[in-house]
Amino acid sequence: MCIEEREAREDLRDHAPKPSVRERAAALLLIASGIPPAVAARDRVLRPRHPETVDRWLNRWDAEGIERLPIRDGRGRKPAFSP
Repeated sequence: MCIEEREAREDLRDHAPKPSVRERAAALLLIASGIPPAVAARDRVLRPRHPETVDRWLNRWDAEGIERLPIRDGRGRKPAFSP
């Protein structure tokens, strides 16, 4: 990982407005420092995550960069009623 990528991840970890982005950036920094993704997912993030979840975060970062770390639109529970 180059210095610019590391600085971008550190900036996201420290200053992102959403906690989910800060957690994802922290997990990616741990992986970049040599911790296996499964260990980072299980023991080192805010809440224990499934290792495949952290792998998806890493793959999205590698494929599309910073723009893909936030939770994507359309994810989550849909409203039961919309007027």
